[in-house]
Amino acid sequence: MEELELEKTYLVKYLPDGLLMCEHKELLDIYIPEGVIHPKLRIRQKGSKYEITKKTPLSEGDASQQTEQTIPLEESEFKSLMMVVGKRVLKTRYLYNYNGHVSEIDVFRDGLDGLVLVDFEFSTVEEMKSFEIPDFCLADVTQEDFIAGGMLCGKKYSDISEQLAKYKYNKILTKNRLFSIS
Repeated sequence: MEELELEKTYLVKYLPDGLLMCEHKELLDIYIPEGVIHPKLRIRQKGSKYEITKKTPLSEGDASQQTEQTIPLEESEFKSLMMVVGKRVLKTRYLYNYNGHVSEIDVFRDGLDGLVLVDFEFSTVEEMKSFEIPDFCLADVTQEDFIAGGMLCGKKYSDISEQLAKYKYNKILTKNRLFSIS
């Protein structure tokens, strides 16, 4: 199934109130092929659901508008595909309601611990253009290549810390605090 995705991505300044009460799932993304700098093909495990997705920008240099082709997979298909060599990223995704928008707050794990991003999806270009940045967000990074899923996979926080410093981003540590990833 192919659909148009209209989306903005922000660096999170602080975790919004009520996040722990929100629905969440563990996501494992494997981007393939491994040797490509910015792979567009991803296999994903989201809880007990599995899929393969390819995202393609509608126009060069604009990551806010992409076509997304997604095919659901059976668990056995996913397990076979995950044997392929690819770059991996693990995160916990929270569905957070902000002013009528269901956002996806991604708390990255393992080597990217400390990075938290939020995506907002929109129905129309006008809605996307008129959207105002929430107070819990630091900066719009939609057009930043280094923050795209296919670019983050296989990296560590230290690999992107210089780019994050340009935004004065502070790590949001989730370990040894009341916030827990389950």
